[in-house]
Amino acid sequence: MAAVQATPPSDRIRLGAIGQGPRGRYVLSHFLKEPDVQVVAVCDAFEERRNESKKMVDEHYGNSACATYRLHEHILERQDIDAVLIATGDRWHAVLSALAANAGKDIYCEKPFTLTIAEGRELVDTVRRYGTIWQCGMQRRSDPGFQFIYDVIHAGRIGRLSAVTLSFGEFGGGSAGLPAPEGAPNVELFDYDRWLGQAPWMPYSKLGSSSNWRVNWDLSGGAIADMGPHFVQIVQWIRGRNAGPVQFSGDAAYHPEDEYNATPYFLNLRARYPDQFTLVMDMQPKAMRFDGNRGWIKLSDVDGSLEMSSPDVTRGFEPRQGPWKVMKPHIRNFLDCVRSRKEPVTGPEVAQAAHTIAHAANLCLRLERPLRWNPADESFVGDDEANRMRARSMRVPWRI
Repeated sequence: MAAVQATPPSDRIRLGAIGQGPRGRYVLSHFLKEPDVQVVAVCDAFEERRNESKKMVDEHYGNSACATYRLHEHILERQDIDAVLIATGDRWHAVLSALAANAGKDIYCEKPFTLTIAEGRELVDTVRRYGTIWQCGMQRRSDPGFQFIYDVIHAGRIGRLSAVTLSFGEFGGGSAGLPAPEGAPNVELFDYDRWLGQAPWMPYSKLGSSSNWRVNWDLSGGAIADMGPHFVQIVQWIRGRNAGPVQFSGDAAYHPEDEYNATPYFLNLRARYPDQFTLVMDMQPKAMRFDGNRGWIKLSDVDGSLEMSSPDVTRGFEPRQGPWKVMKPHIRNFLDCVRSRKEPVTGPEVAQAAHTIAHAANLCLRLERPLRWNPADESFVGDDEANRMRARSMRVPWRI
């Protein structure tokens, strides 16, 4: 269902946004472009971010009506809010999704939507129980460039798909080790305890709470958790099934002074499916390469450019380029599903399948040994230590 050009205020989807760092503001700016959306409130642990988002929203609507909150509870308790955008740090995605579902809100949630495999399964069950429309921000699924790849492969142009290489590019932040502790700012300026969320307590530092958190194991999952779900979901979609690999093996390098808390800065991993199809993950420039028994095609995730084994691979197809920043089709799918109550293209089970593969790959590298995986019950075969790592303890009071 396409949005009409002039949607009456009474028929608009009223949206609250939680998490307004650079990514959150970017996604929110695209929601603002949809005529059947009314953004009414923003929330962030940083006062500066709250104010920047309010300014953006108010300037868009030509008023000063957008509310700002430090605590997400104030957004979730508002009965006039229909849906929420969750674009916080990774550790908050599943917890906030569960709280929002319980509050009767539909949800557009950035990825990675979980820190662990078990967390994801709990969230899937939660949103199903409440009948929530939940879309994961894996916008490449709605990108015309990847739809082009889907069409080419399904037309048989590279033959039977046998392997896909997922290249994540350089993943910055350096060492996950936090600098010397600093005095935490005033809670109204930056609510550090709220920012940490479910993660174990750690001393405050300005650097650790800005750029470095993405490579800290307690707060995120590094390159595999960040980029992996995007690319893995495309593979699952092209293959036409959610079932994942049954074996993982590979190697990685960590910063030696920070090995326990760090995520890999180098990795090379292979994941084998029951039918011998193979996923390869590495840190080459961001791209996906699809290999078949008759040829190959590669899509850059930087500029949308194509490489291929022969011009015949795409002959007769109209090229469609769409760099990864394309947001409208994915946001539109979510909004249309809010109205129709149909399943979004990257709904809970689709997201869980993709994230599970990424998390299992991370655990394989962290444990430094091959792992066998049973997709049917989401467990590792004959490995108690790996199975314990499917979940983590959450800091009180947060839970799903």
